[in-house]
Amino acid sequence: MLLFDFDGTLTKEDTLFTFTKYYHGAFKFALGIMILSPILILHIFKIIPNQKAKEFFLTFFFKNVDIELFNKRGGNFSSVIETIIRPKAQIELSKHKALGDQITIVTASPENWVKPWCDLNGFHCIGTKLEVIDGRITGKIAGLNCFGAEKKNRIKSEFDLSLFDEIVAFGDSVGDLEMLNLAHRKFYKPFRK
Repeated sequence: MLLFDFDGTLTKEDTLFTFTKYYHGAFKFALGIMILSPILILHIFKIIPNQKAKEFFLTFFFKNVDIELFNKRGGNFSSVIETIIRPKAQIELSKHKALGDQITIVTASPENWVKPWCDLNGFHCIGTKLEVIDGRITGKIAGLNCFGAEKKNRIKSEFDLSLFDEIVAFGDSVGDLEMLNLAHRKFYKPFRK
C-alpha cells in the first residue's frame, strides 16, 4: 500500500490557492489574500490553528457557493492538476500504477477537487470534507481538517493496516509526520531534487 500526501509532495503548488485562483480569477484571489493577510500571518506564526485559518479562507472565498457548481469546477480542475504534478512524482505514480499497487492520496485539501483527479487516475482519495447545508458551502470543515493526526486517524478508519505486508508513505511537511510514522518505509520531500 502506498500513501501519498498531495500538496507540495506530488504538486509544485498548494492547490487550495491554485484552485481558488482558478475559481475566482487572479484579481479576486489577490484581493482576498490581501484582506486575509492578517489571518494568514497569525497562522504562519502558529497563533491561529491550521483548521481555523483554513475555515477563514474557505468562508471568505466560498461561503454560500452552490455545491453542485463547486463540484463541477472541481472536476474540471483535474486538467490544471496535471500541469502542476512534479515530474519525478509522476514517474513514481506511473510506475506503481503499472504494477497494480494500491495508491491512496491523503490530503488536507478538500476532496471536491482532489477526488475527481484521483478517480481519473485510479487512486483512492482521503481528504478534507467541506460542510454543506441546503446545497451550499458554509465555509466550515465537516469534522476535522485532514492534517497531522487526522491523516493517521482517517487512514486507520478506512483500512485495516495489519492486512498490508508493506506500507510506503511520501510526505513533505509537519502535517504528514503521523502518516509517515504508519509506514514501513517513508520518504520526506522525495520528488524535489
